[in-house]
Amino acid sequence: MQAALRRSLGRARRALCAAEAAPRPRCAGPGSAPAPRCWSCGSPLPGAEGLPYFCPGCRALQPPGPRPDLFRLMDCDRSFRIDAQQLQRRFRSLQRAVHPDRFGQRPPKEQHYSEQHSSLINKAYQTLLNPLSRGLYLLELNGVEPAQETDCDADSVFLMEIMEINEKLAEPKNEDILEEIEILIKVKQEELTKEVTAAFERDDLQEAKKLLAKMKYFANLEDKLKKKKIPS
Repeated sequence: MQAALRRSLGRARRALCAAEAAPRPRCAGPGSAPAPRCWSCGSPLPGAEGLPYFCPGCRALQPPGPRPDLFRLMDCDRSFRIDAQQLQRRFRSLQRAVHPDRFGQRPPKEQHYSEQHSSLINKAYQTLLNPLSRGLYLLELNGVEPAQETDCDADSVFLMEIMEINEKLAEPKNEDILEEIEILIKVKQEELTKEVTAAFERDDLQEAKKLLAKMKYFANLEDKLKKKKIPS
């Protein structure tokens, strides 16, 4: 009986050793996820994240990616310096391809995807066209916290200038003064845009953040000026 017990223990040890020596199955990593498939025909889709993409099999419009890179979507380099005319051409080309008017006879799901793409393209165009929103988006892509107006609180000369403009805007409406303020804001925004461009090109993200905070002040002043100029 003891011999039988020893044989059973021997077999158990050999089985345990064999199990430990066998290769263990690996957990599926991000790169091993199944390829996406067309919602309409089920065909596998090559990767085209963030781009308006049509199924090569049935030509159905696919949904946009969850967090597309707006620079990639608009075929621009990831840079603060952009070509506005090239951006506009890309915007028009994309809108022609996915505009909801083209999908009126398509299935409801595809119509919905068309609206999503059209909205995303509008957002991308407006974000990249405007220097302030473009700079803030670049900071976000680089993992830098959004610029706040408080980031330039230490610049007392700058804050005094902003205060003086606000005081002029609070005065009774005067067309000459409003025109003077409008020119001043435009000049300051152009100066800051050049400084932000230089900061990004030398990869000084913290300086770019401070300058973008100043641009926020002038953007707010511009909004106040527009409201002031509305006929009462």
